[in-house]
Amino acid sequence: MGRLSTHILDTSNGRPAKGVRIELFALEGDKRHPVATEMTNADGRTDAPLMTGATFRTGTFELLFHVGEYFRSFGAPLSDPPFLDVVPIRFSIAEPDGHYHVPLLVSPWSYSTYRGS
Repeated sequence: MGRLSTHILDTSNGRPAKGVRIELFALEGDKRHPVATEMTNADGRTDAPLMTGATFRTGTFELLFHVGEYFRSFGAPLSDPPFLDVVPIRFSIAEPDGHYHVPLLVSPWSYSTYRGS
């Protein structure tokens, strides 16, 4: 059974990013269809996969990580407007039974991602 999961690490503070709003959209041409909206828990993860079972499908997707809200929540020094506010990651799912894990490593000034397991 395929699934999509994520987690966020705050590399500037060396900890999981708790309380980050994440939105998942399915992309079809120039249209965006909402799939899920979740918040990260104390481990920087969502409590359940973003897609699994009957909701999991192939296609092109976009994750929006609302990191500006997260950094503002504890008074991190940010520019005005913040250099990174919403981080988009566009990716495709090709394996209908695959495990796709899309983590975000983030600071107020940089981010990186990869396909994890």
